[in-house]
Amino acid sequence: MSQIIEHPLRYECVNELHARPFPQIAAPAQVTFLALKPAVNAANRDRAADLAHLGALLMRAGAQPPSSGVIHHAAQIGQHQLKWESHTEFTSFLAHRPSLSARAFDPAEGDVFPADWIGAAQGQRLAALQVRIEVIPDDPAQIDAMLADWFVAESLACAEVLDGAAVIAGDFRIDPAGQMRFVIFVHPETGPGRTGRIVQRLCEVETYRAMSMLGLGRARTLGQRLNALEPRLSDLVAGLTEASAPEETLHDLLRISAELEALAVQHSFRFGATAAYEAIVTQRIQVLREARFQGRQMFSEFMLRRYDPAMRTVKSTEKRLGEMLTRALRAGELLRTQVDVARSKQNQKLLESMDRRADLQLRLQHTVEGLSVVAISYYAVSLAGYLAYPVAKSLSISKEMMTAGLTPVVILAVFLMVRSIRKGFGAH
Repeated sequence: MSQIIEHPLRYECVNELHARPFPQIAAPAQVTFLALKPAVNAANRDRAADLAHLGALLMRAGAQPPSSGVIHHAAQIGQHQLKWESHTEFTSFLAHRPSLSARAFDPAEGDVFPADWIGAAQGQRLAALQVRIEVIPDDPAQIDAMLADWFVAESLACAEVLDGAAVIAGDFRIDPAGQMRFVIFVHPETGPGRTGRIVQRLCEVETYRAMSMLGLGRARTLGQRLNALEPRLSDLVAGLTEASAPEETLHDLLRISAELEALAVQHSFRFGATAAYEAIVTQRIQVLREARFQGRQMFSEFMLRRYDPAMRTVKSTEKRLGEMLTRALRAGELLRTQVDVARSKQNQKLLESMDRRADLQLRLQHTVEGLSVVAISYYAVSLAGYLAYPVAKSLSISKEMMTAGLTPVVILAVFLMVRSIRKGFGAH
């Protein structure tokens, strides 16, 4: 029986489906989350440096360092269970412990990730969250009191999720300690796996929201540059019909097109990533299956009012750049056509001038040939006269009569000779 040959990527692709398991978190619990991203060229960062940075944190807690080349790792550091993941542009750290601090959202909870250790990373802090997980109280008034104490009412989002398994709340504001706060009230029958999925979704919503919002800054900067280029492009396009120097106008247009192409190259990755991250944020909120809780705005409504306008700005700026680039390309094609037509006219005039010169040269050549026949005939008649004179004298023919008789014959002979020579050159 022949051996089955497996595709070399089969097991790698299947294992990727199970590469990032959800954390198991039982209420009550405290979760601290951190995401780090290099300021520039994050997709091409040194992954070995990320692992070395993780190893430095594990070394402080006496835990085993990660294996080389891994993209996710789990370890125990003190009272916390750590889950580390490497993503395309950032690394994330999720630490949780099965108890709550007496003070809600105590800044000391963030000490699980020391400030000097964060400062030594090759990336910068992109997202930092504290998630407090409590068993839901029987009295809803207690929830209202805690939400009023912990969050800003104007931006508070609160919803019941996963068919009533839990209530989540947060205001998407950064507290004085640099942390963003969320709370999860879990029903007693909700298992640690489901709670872990809720925590993971909340952390992903905030992280990918932050990643997608990076495109907004790029869009604003790009918009200012497009505001400067658009009047120049519009003036060039408007003057196409009356351009007195199309080649000069074409050079100006090519400079604008080159700058637009450069802008497109510079921003294509960030705009593409923004669209991908936005889709993840929307999908993560959808899988929470929100239901309204005590008439408060849900997370999807908060995003619709605060987040979606920013994403529309990015999309409109990207679309505007594409449209300007298309207009510049079309205008360039029209100008190139004008330049080609102008050059064709110049070539036509040049050909007409060359035809006239060739005609004049031909006429001059004919004139020269005629003069040459006359000159050659003159000397030929003289030579022939010297040869024929003795014969004419013996025949009693006068010199004048002899010359008169020889002249037509010599002229005809010279003409035929010149004509033969010209045909010979023409054949070559």
